[in-house]
Amino acid sequence: MVEALAQAFRWKRMLDTGRYASISEIAGAEKIDRGYAGTILRLTLMAPDIVESILDGRQPPELGVPTLLKPFPPDWSKQRDRLMNDIS
Repeated sequence: MVEALAQAFRWKRMLDTGRYASISEIAGAEKIDRGYAGTILRLTLMAPDIVESILDGRQPPELGVPTLLKPFPPDWSKQRDRLMNDIS
């Protein structure tokens, strides 16, 4: 999970600084599927406290990469409910 988060924020920084202009460019450079790159990049939209919990290893044991890669709500309080409390 930490690796996925690190990759997400690295790619976001590359987009923000103009190194890459799009997710498609990142996918091409990394030789990965564009959809996968977009899914990983979506992790940068998680609530900061959830990211911190994962980085500190304090996330619920059920919260793994497969759960993180599923769509989650943009609202941070709803993310907390779904990802940190009642994982389904």
